[in-house]
Amino acid sequence: MAKISKKRKEALAKVDQDKLYGLSDAMALVKEVNCAKFDASVDLHIRLGVDPRKADQAIRGTVVLPNGTGKSKKVLVLCTPDKEKEALDAGADYAGLDEYVQKVQGGWTDIDVVIATPNVMAQVGKIGRILGPRGLMPNPKTGTVTQDVASAVSDVKGGKIAFRVDKYGIIHSPVGRVSFTADKLYENANELLTTIAKMKPSSAKGVYMKSVSVASTMSPGVKIDPKEIKL
Repeated sequence: MAKISKKRKEALAKVDQDKLYGLSDAMALVKEVNCAKFDASVDLHIRLGVDPRKADQAIRGTVVLPNGTGKSKKVLVLCTPDKEKEALDAGADYAGLDEYVQKVQGGWTDIDVVIATPNVMAQVGKIGRILGPRGLMPNPKTGTVTQDVASAVSDVKGGKIAFRVDKYGIIHSPVGRVSFTADKLYENANELLTTIAKMKPSSAKGVYMKSVSVASTMSPGVKIDPKEIKL
């Protein structure tokens, strides 16, 4: 059995596993019980009362976090030459088409977000089997297939994130870093939760937001009272 460090024990002692914390209190507590020596990610884990196998209950979308994610995202824009300058001027790290399609085919995936213009999706489809499993495939529903590449790049660089429910009915999403103030974490988490709450499908019966918890990369989880999430 792995030995629990003294710091980990102290962190576990501060979290009441039988208590549902208010959102603001949970954000303050997750900072306090962080065990990592680096600027760890703070993530929300939201269990929904949906059946992801049904198309209308496969919750997915995007949200712009008010305070960003705390991580600089590498953005690739796949487009024709006439859009390259627009993409790069907006802050894209890479822009082009054939060169990057070939690079991805060769195994290059050192990127966080891929944006594409509609007229190149046939070429993008060639690398769909590589991008898809990594969550990088451009999709109109997440705003990553668009003619307005400048706005799309600005949104991503400004804190726009995509989320989707997994096969277990859970959404896992970052809402910042432990270096953020508790207030900034609260604002980001509240924005994400209210966005998801508004997406409740009419066909979903019973409790929609079953449970919510927050944890940093190496901290204990802190349970949040779902009833605090207001539309």
